[in-house]
Amino acid sequence: MQPFRLESITAGGDCAVLRIDGEIDAYAAPQIRERVIDLARNGTIHIIADLRGAGFLDSAGLGVLVGSCTGLRAREGSLTLVASTGRVLQILRITGLSDAFALHSCVLDAITADQHWQAAVADEGDSTEEWCRKHRLL
Repeated sequence: MQPFRLESITAGGDCAVLRIDGEIDAYAAPQIRERVIDLARNGTIHIIADLRGAGFLDSAGLGVLVGSCTGLRAREGSLTLVASTGRVLQILRITGLSDAFALHSCVLDAITADQHWQAAVADEGDSTEEWCRKHRLL
């Protein structure tokens, strides 16, 4: 079992990647919820949740993703998911949530598909690929 780890990587004023490693379960869900609330409270409303390091996703985890998406959309923000393979992607597909979220296989694709992210990364003076490489997101 992989230990739970949560890391925020911000870009510009309103974008962040939330890298989530480990199990996304009843233990992790409140921590994820609080991090998203804190980010949104500080103006970061376009979030990419990088789930590639997550090995498990239960109903509490699904609930926090849906709730976070709803809260961010209420602030005119967005929640994009990155899941490339494995059980997490399978759960998203089985539940139909893969159709409810913008879902990408890598962070680079998620950034490229979003105008807010493109502007935030450009403001930092990096290409999208350089920014991802600098933050170990490739």
